[in-house]
Amino acid sequence: MKQANRERGAVLWFTGLSGSGKTTIAHEVEEKLLEAGVPVEILDGDVVRENLSKGLGFSEEDRNTNIRRIAFVAHLLQRNGVFVITAAISPYKAIRDEARAMIKDFVEIYADAPLEVCESRDVKGLYAKARAGEIKGFTGIDDPYEAPDNAEVVCKTETETVQESAQKVIDKLVELKYLEA
Repeated sequence: MKQANRERGAVLWFTGLSGSGKTTIAHEVEEKLLEAGVPVEILDGDVVRENLSKGLGFSEEDRNTNIRRIAFVAHLLQRNGVFVITAAISPYKAIRDEARAMIKDFVEIYADAPLEVCESRDVKGLYAKARAGEIKGFTGIDDPYEAPDNAEVVCKTETETVQESAQKVIDKLVELKYLEA
């Protein structure tokens, strides 16, 4: 596998509930791209929030500001031939659509897992805190998650292995001619 056109990167926009597997799959895809010599950067939602969006809360306005910042940085990297992997919940369709409009080469990947599965994977105990009322505005509990209608890739993380999901992403990148097999 190699990059189809060195001048053309893409933004792989992972979305899904907390605990859905976004970051895990993103790192597996990153590893496959790096092995193929493809330039890649990961913009993880938690890391960006700490370093680029510090001070933002979790209101819809603040979440949208965070996503706009991720999209802007992703766009800058992508237009210079880098594959950018974002792994942020990005719960609202409208802001994902705004990111798609900004970024020419945008591939949406939905890490689809039922809420109860995400809760069972929650090592930080965030869902339990949200259910106990200790965290307000938690996506999937008392704030909505709007699933994509037409994601380019849907990873059913309850039934697929990480490797199967990552391969679906790679296969789609080949199909879309971002990569050559």
